[in-house]
Amino acid sequence: MPNALILMAHGSSDPNWRAPFERLAEQLAERLSTPLRLAYMEICAPSLEDTVAELAAEGITRAEILPLFFAAGRHLRRDVPGQVAALGEVHPGLNLTLLPPVGEHPAFVEALAAVIAERAGEPG
Repeated sequence: MPNALILMAHGSSDPNWRAPFERLAEQLAERLSTPLRLAYMEICAPSLEDTVAELAAEGITRAEILPLFFAAGRHLRRDVPGQVAALGEVHPGLNLTLLPPVGEHPAFVEALAAVIAERAGEPG
């Protein structure tokens, strides 16, 4: 079974907040051959726990978790590693890897610079 990728956002009770993350996951799923899921750390569904359980039930043996955060604050330094460790114990056949937050990737700076350059060219 192939590896999977879990995009993990913080979570919010506001469905309007979730909409861009859902669009991002849909668009990426169309472009990637890797099974992709969107999960939320807290507050809304699907939770990281439910998503990992779903992947384990599908026979996935390895999944990387990409936090859709700009930086590693308290959640990514303490809370999420604890969640991932606990999930590894519940699903020992699924190897989980927590990646650095997307905002720390060099390509993120390039993408943001392109957005800023595009906006700077728009009339005010």
